[in-house]
Amino acid sequence: MKITLIGNSDISIYTYRKELVEKLLADGHTVSVMSPYGELIDELKKMGCEFYETPLERHGTNPFQDLKLLRLYKKLLKEIAPDYVFTYTIKPNIYGAMACGKLNIPCIANITGLGTALENPGVVQKITTVLYKIAFSKIQTVFFQNAENRQFFVDRNLYVEKHKLLPGSGVNLERFLPYPLPDGDTVDFVFISRLMKEKGIDHYLDAAKYIKAKYPYTRFHICGFCEAEYEEQMKCLNENDTVIYHGMVKDITTVLKDVHCVVHPTYYPEGLSNVLLEGCASARPIITTDRAGCREVVEDGVNGFVVKQKDSEDLIKQIEKFLALTDDERRQMGLAGRAKVEREFNRNIVINAYLNEIGAEETENIDIMPV
Repeated sequence: MKITLIGNSDISIYTYRKELVEKLLADGHTVSVMSPYGELIDELKKMGCEFYETPLERHGTNPFQDLKLLRLYKKLLKEIAPDYVFTYTIKPNIYGAMACGKLNIPCIANITGLGTALENPGVVQKITTVLYKIAFSKIQTVFFQNAENRQFFVDRNLYVEKHKLLPGSGVNLERFLPYPLPDGDTVDFVFISRLMKEKGIDHYLDAAKYIKAKYPYTRFHICGFCEAEYEEQMKCLNENDTVIYHGMVKDITTVLKDVHCVVHPTYYPEGLSNVLLEGCASARPIITTDRAGCREVVEDGVNGFVVKQKDSEDLIKQIEKFLALTDDERRQMGLAGRAKVEREFNRNIVINAYLNEIGAEETENIDIMPV
């Protein structure tokens, strides 16, 4: 068969769907990728994928640019003539599904988070909802990563009979191994995400300043792309040793091996946090917010601690709880996280669900996650 994956970046395809691509290619299927160009596209091409560049403005709201994207999707899909199309993220979901509908190509859409366009009430939410209603009129399946996102579509009666749940993108348990906690005199925390307000970076920095002053043996690492508004602050905090900023890290396992805890104080509308899955798979306790996309991974007091959203004081409190644990308690907490992802979030679960959708492998046709 010919299978096409449409995403908004090379990262969304390579980082979280590489194993799916490998499986499809190994089974003799032809795989094509449509996304903006990025350096990871070269890796996908080396694997054997065909690539079709589809530039898009991820956060743009220009209807003429979106119409241009729809026309490009339609043109390329007509040329490729795939048997099935998988789409990821908002614009590929909407305009990719529209193009598939016009060409009568089966489309499997993945809601990897509502995004601010749908989470926040207003005109943009109403327009986006209408676009989803039009786009999904001929959809084969809509995969969700958490029950709250699915409920949003249920409440608006958006093709409820086509809904299924997956455990996020899953995690590669062979790549992310349960590492022993690092030895030494320091206790290390890490924030892994784009440095933007909604990811909770301000609260992490508040906690780092307070905790570092009170507990000098702590270290606060940061990994991720820095938005322009945080560049000067990050430079100053890095220079005075309040934080250790690593920038973009290609292989995050090199950092996870050297830290004791992953802190993810996000209030961004995520599908299911890959940061938390990878941290737990590495046997690292997690501290994260009680919201959809995070609460599915954390069990308070078992594999980490839950923090209130947008609350620096509570984040400090939870970090101090972690600091009060013995080494053995931290170790047991990390192992509990590893056991949880082994049970519930193995990436093979996701791959098998995709294969079932295209008739390439039989699995039970039921929700993978509880509603």
